[in-house]
Amino acid sequence: MPASEPASAPAVRSRLRLSIGAAVVLGLVVLSAAVGLGIMRGQAAPTQTVQIDAPEDDGSVGGDLYVHVLGRVDEPGLYVLEPDARVVDALAAAGGTLDDADLQAVNLARLLSDGEQLVVPAVGAAPDGGPTAPVGDGLIDLNNADQAALETLPRIGPALAQRIIDWRETNGRFGSVDDLLAVSGIGEKLLAGLRDLVRV
Repeated sequence: MPASEPASAPAVRSRLRLSIGAAVVLGLVVLSAAVGLGIMRGQAAPTQTVQIDAPEDDGSVGGDLYVHVLGRVDEPGLYVLEPDARVVDALAAAGGTLDDADLQAVNLARLLSDGEQLVVPAVGAAPDGGPTAPVGDGLIDLNNADQAALETLPRIGPALAQRIIDWRETNGRFGSVDDLLAVSGIGEKLLAGLRDLVRV
């Protein structure tokens, strides 16, 4: 006959089951917390977008300036110069000027623009032999005309002619005849009288 269990055995078993159950529940809670924490850590942190600005297009090919140098220079021709090149750089690229070059007719410090033609006149050359002369169509080229050529235009005196040249030297070549409106002293009415006499 089996020995009878002590009266306290069922209570011990019940407590043991309770302890095991609590441990399992506690283990599940800890496991759930660990999994949740792992999921939260596993999420990709927000990425920061860094915008890289593309270089500005200055309208020249490959960032260089193509300048056609003519006149009283040692080696006339087409030269490729740095984007910030000035007239003096173009003359240096062309081998320098000849002894009879009129450097007072050329602004050595002026910034060049892509596609420009630079003509160095000879000392004492008539205006019609230089870059300021009307070319083919009889129009005054706003980008090459000197003060004397500009003064041949109606209602353009010495002061206004100089302002046109100053604007050109400060801002680069005129892109269109309408750019004359940016020159102080030239309004719509004066521009209308010049429109058929000038070109860029």
